[in-house]
Amino acid sequence: MNRSLHIDPADAAPIWRQIEEGLRRLVASGTLTSGEAVPSVRDLAKELSVNPATVAKAYQRLVDAGVLMVKRGEGTFVAENRPIMGIIERKQLLREGAIRYATTAITIGASTEEAVAELKEAMVQINNSALEPEF
Repeated sequence: MNRSLHIDPADAAPIWRQIEEGLRRLVASGTLTSGEAVPSVRDLAKELSVNPATVAKAYQRLVDAGVLMVKRGEGTFVAENRPIMGIIERKQLLREGAIRYATTAITIGASTEEAVAELKEAMVQINNSALEPEF
């Protein structure tokens, strides 16, 4: 499955968060599509060389957020529909992500304008890749 799901043990972010964000990125870009199976906890843990409990935590958070769904006896799949969340929850998640991004930008010496431009470009890139047909 590892279609660009990478973890970096040197990264300050916990590995479960890296897995969670990586899977969110794959779903947002259309690399993983609605209804598509994701690897079992054990298989992904083996592939990434991490503890299965770490993968299980990331999966559970994604299930709770409505990004993944579990079908008993069948496995874990990308949810059929995008999660519906309230404005407050969406703002909170956006704020958390923005703080992580802003921290990175400040740490590497990027200006606000440069950071905003890169964020806009990333949004365009992800949205465009989600529209590209698969062959």
